[in-house]
Amino acid sequence: MNMPQGPPNCPPGLEYLTLIDQLIVKQKIEILEVITGYESKNKFSIRNSLGQKVYYAVEDNDCCTRNCCGPLRPFDMKILDNYGHEVIHLHRPLACDSCLFPCCLQSMEVSSPPGNVVGSVEQEWTLCCPSFKVNNSSGETVLRIEGPFCTMSICGDVEFKVMSADGGTQVGKISKQWSGLIREAYTDSDNFGITFPMDLDVRMKAVMLGACFLIDAMFFEKNSEGMLH
Repeated sequence: MNMPQGPPNCPPGLEYLTLIDQLIVKQKIEILEVITGYESKNKFSIRNSLGQKVYYAVEDNDCCTRNCCGPLRPFDMKILDNYGHEVIHLHRPLACDSCLFPCCLQSMEVSSPPGNVVGSVEQEWTLCCPSFKVNNSSGETVLRIEGPFCTMSICGDVEFKVMSADGGTQVGKISKQWSGLIREAYTDSDNFGITFPMDLDVRMKAVMLGACFLIDAMFFEKNSEGMLH
């Protein structure tokens, strides 16, 4: 995808996001991981609706953390453009995701360029359906994400609704796409679709990308026994 003209003060590399309202995230299948169950670094291709590669993402942590902490592991994620420049950096700290520990829930910090925080995603305390706040760099809630009661992918997509800040209007969605019985059963390689308003600030579009990776890690990563977390 060619570099478009970005708006004033657009973080370098986010110009790609100005003209799109949809992203497709495809995780690379790691053959060694399928055969041995050894958890390797996740890698993703990020494309627009035409299938053109916009970015690619690489998980950054150590093998001990990946294989001991499983789906709850902390990680950094480097999101690079087609020239290999890191344009977005994601940081997920170690935390709980249980309603029994409301003071230590999941979050994702998003920076662009790396070192310049543009927003965050924070899990909200709920008893049943997952819920998240999507915040800007000032900590103000710009969007909310509401998940379904059942996040199991059973022969169909799993949809997380992207809502306005007051929760009254759906403005987009993050969908975990059904990949077929064999791929779903034997790998944790997932495909996602992200939609958001075209006129959403590019920084918040980057934060939405971070929300997708947090949702993937929380609900669709398998543990060492091959079970979904």
